[in-house]
Amino acid sequence: MADKEKGAGGGTKQIAANRKAYFNYEVEDKFECGIALLGSEVKSLKDGRVSFPDGWAEISDGEIWLRQCTISEYPFSALFKHNPERPKKLLLHKQEIKRLARRVDEKGCTLIPLSFYLKAGRVKVELGVCKGKKQFDKRAAIRERDLERETAREFRKRAY
Repeated sequence: MADKEKGAGGGTKQIAANRKAYFNYEVEDKFECGIALLGSEVKSLKDGRVSFPDGWAEISDGEIWLRQCTISEYPFSALFKHNPERPKKLLLHKQEIKRLARRVDEKGCTLIPLSFYLKAGRVKVELGVCKGKKQFDKRAAIRERDLERETAREFRKRAY
């Protein structure tokens, strides 16, 4: 198979990314998590029917739960419809959960889902340990992005 993105060969395929998270938060660390889903949720995710711009994760009773992540109902599922707003359990090792709990408690960080992707046929979530950016940090990011665009335009003009 020439295309690594298909099949259970071990390739990854991006389903959805949370670009808003990189603008609103400073990502300090990233973790790959499994996610416990129902069958219709997996089908819907593979279709790209997921929305999580305001999603976050919380640690309670030694488990991590993903909140405010909407996986739309799969239209071809007649009997086994799922609740799109239900909290989803993230799967991590116990030691990783303890380490995350310490970081969230000490530093005032938040757990934000950064992306959903398929890896070896399984749905994975990239979870980021994030700190909120201040308003001036966001302005600086916008200014930097605009400068990069301007320089790219100048290079294109001079290339012709």
